[in-house]
Amino acid sequence: MPRSFTRLCEGVVFHVEDFPDEETMDEMSCETAFDLLGLFRGRGLTEGAHLAETGAEPNRVYLYRRPILDYWCEGEDTLGDIVIHVLVHEIGHHFGLSDEEMEAIERSVVR
Repeated sequence: MPRSFTRLCEGVVFHVEDFPDEETMDEMSCETAFDLLGLFRGRGLTEGAHLAETGAEPNRVYLYRRPILDYWCEGEDTLGDIVIHVLVHEIGHHFGLSDEEMEAIERSVVR
């Protein structure tokens, strides 16, 4: 990830779990446990949050290992490219980035 991007992630807690829990699946209208690759939970900067001040809970990014691996096995993208895509997308929610900005960040990652 670009240094300018990772520097902004201060205070964001990252979790890797096998699958989303039932509550998350219901909330996100998932039909199966494999429908969700990642999720941002918290109060993004566009909602008035500050890096070190996000309310009672810290901002969190969840990566769901088994759905990511399943997606990788079914496609042609590398596992690294998939993880980068999910991370940039979920962290991008925190910063209020547009799809175009997130795509530019992904392109700038040295592989």
